[in-house]
Amino acid sequence: MIKVINPGFFTTIQDEGRYGYQAFGLPVSGAMDGYAYRVANILVGNTAGAAVIEMISSGGTFEFVKDAYISICGADMGATLNGEKVAPWTSFYVDAGSILEFGYSQRGTYTYLAAYGGIDVPLILGSRSTYTRGGIGGHHGRALQIDDTLEIGEHTNLPMSTIILSKKFIKQYQNKITLRVLLGPQDDYFSKEGKEIFFSSEYTIGDDISRMSSNLEGKLVKHSAKPDIVSDASCMGAIQIPGSGEPIIMMADRQTTGGYAKIGAVITADLWKLAQAKPGDPVLFKMCTEELAEEELRTLYASYAEVEEFAAASRQALYRKYSIKVGGQQYNLDLMEVQ
Repeated sequence: MIKVINPGFFTTIQDEGRYGYQAFGLPVSGAMDGYAYRVANILVGNTAGAAVIEMISSGGTFEFVKDAYISICGADMGATLNGEKVAPWTSFYVDAGSILEFGYSQRGTYTYLAAYGGIDVPLILGSRSTYTRGGIGGHHGRALQIDDTLEIGEHTNLPMSTIILSKKFIKQYQNKITLRVLLGPQDDYFSKEGKEIFFSSEYTIGDDISRMSSNLEGKLVKHSAKPDIVSDASCMGAIQIPGSGEPIIMMADRQTTGGYAKIGAVITADLWKLAQAKPGDPVLFKMCTEELAEEELRTLYASYAEVEEFAAASRQALYRKYSIKVGGQQYNLDLMEVQ
């Protein structure tokens, strides 16, 4: 069980998302940064779809009522366990009574806290993800609040190993990002000049960002005619351009349909960059082919398999325990061999 001492800015329960219901007006939701979410679950030994705690910009404070095995992935929010700093992209054992506290993110936006066994909230239409606008999923369909308690799913034989993820698997959150874009489905609604402006200009992440969308500021993209279309389906990463000419990129809690022409969509392999971007960060767009988008998606899923292999090997790594005395103070030291 986990008790919420301080929920942070906006903290919810998320998993891979709620698929199959967009035709009925229900968004997919799910983790904003799919990579950090997935790796967090891998590090603790969960299945890919397990529910985790997602924090935005400023994290919360949590008390572990029972022993747990947890991981932290994503933006570095300066987490401390019982006052001692713990780094992101790691998994470790937590004693009952321990306090895990997060601060403000210095780089990146979303941080994920996973626990072995998964966060145990009810399945709603096949998912545990929170959709706060609809009041469903997660913990009572809302963001976490003070004194909430969260159950951890059934598990046996808690792992004890501390896993420090290899740097090759850790995403670097840059202040300036480049997003690759597949054109369509309404790229013919934009003039040649409009497309050139879109792909040659530098945009800025606006203040109006949320789990629903990211609004960009910069040069206006011209339509060849009207900006409106007969509403059609929206996917995560879809780039709508309304009559104002400034791009709006759809995110996890996006509306299921939209009536603005879409010049293209950010490829899946680049969505984590957008999720972790902060207001004021510069954004560039680069045209991408379907073949490259598919190749990058295969590479992404191959990286998950590599992380699984790394985690499995780390759990079998050699550990040595030492007891040393410094300045009259006795210290117990656990030494783990990492690659």
